[in-house]
Amino acid sequence: MKRLLLVGGGHAQLAVLQALARRRPRAVEAVLLTPSPWQWYSGMLPAWMAGHCRAEDCCIDLRPLAAAAGARLCLASAVALDAGRHALRDDSGATHDFDLLSLDVGSLVDTRALDALPTDSLLAVKPLQAFFAAWPQRLAAARAGRLRRLAVVGGGAAGVELALAAAEAFRRAGCTVALALVAPPGGLLAGHAEGARRRVLRRLARAGIALHLARAEGTAAGLVLDHGAGDAPATLPADCVIAATGARALPWLRESGLACDADGWVAVDAGHRSVSHPFIHAAGDVCTRATPGFTRSGVHAVHAGPVLAANLLAAVDGVAEGEPRRSYLPRTRSLYLIATGPRHAIASWGRWSAEGRWVWHWKDYLDRGFIARHRCAAILPV
Repeated sequence: MKRLLLVGGGHAQLAVLQALARRRPRAVEAVLLTPSPWQWYSGMLPAWMAGHCRAEDCCIDLRPLAAAAGARLCLASAVALDAGRHALRDDSGATHDFDLLSLDVGSLVDTRALDALPTDSLLAVKPLQAFFAAWPQRLAAARAGRLRRLAVVGGGAAGVELALAAAEAFRRAGCTVALALVAPPGGLLAGHAEGARRRVLRRLARAGIALHLARAEGTAAGLVLDHGAGDAPATLPADCVIAATGARALPWLRESGLACDADGWVAVDAGHRSVSHPFIHAAGDVCTRATPGFTRSGVHAVHAGPVLAANLLAAVDGVAEGEPRRSYLPRTRSLYLIATGPRHAIASWGRWSAEGRWVWHWKDYLDRGFIARHRCAAILPV
């Protein structure tokens, strides 16, 4: 009997639970360690913020899925790992021994440049559960006239979606809130085609969102913006700052004994096995690969999930170390569907882009399908 410890309930780990539910291997004792019984889906966050769906539409109950997989659910967060000793400690002080380990614990939002902001004015997009709890309070403050200026910091698709979703939420609520999006110089939708950027710029202007291409630093009074090129820093007052500022690795990974890169991400091979400890697998934000086109993205986490599941089950079955394992090859181009506030979205794929209500309905269909597939997995026959 091997003990398989699944740490985190992220997108890739859902595929592992599905595979266990279908196979129910008898030679494994599975444990799912995660801080919440709910897995919040980031893809539907903008639609929820904008008022197009309910919070319960955006999450997956891990309890029936774990039960279908024959996995014991342990509600706690990992805080330390000793890879060499096959032991992981959680925030309750309990130690979990394992034969096989799968890490899908995500990442932190890198708010280090914003940490001087007052605590009650900084709202990080992760952890998602905390954001889902906090946003209704910010919307209520806007309705009451206590929130008049909101800034989103982050030039990626997440920052764009959050700013436009906030604009739609305030419009629906009849609130007058000054909105700003702060993106690094030259960093608005980096990696996307110029056509997609032009479409986003038009939507930002239409929503009345001021765009600042600058580096932002938090202060007690709001943001200080450094536009570079010798310009003097400018101030941007804000009652609330939403941080979508990129990812930072969980600090305990560096002390785990796992091979990590300079930023603390777990180094894995094409089969999402640790390059230093092959009995440990990792997927999602927590890992990195020396593979062109591999980025920290939910797209890659979803596609890597079946590969992660297949290789974990092969390890459970005792497949010899030298035997071939499944590999995940990132696509050279990934499709991104960027919600723009109202029932409208922008599609970006390589140098091609398009927009319209039909793109939003396409995105909504895919997002709701993702949720439905993993809810149905909980009732698969065993």
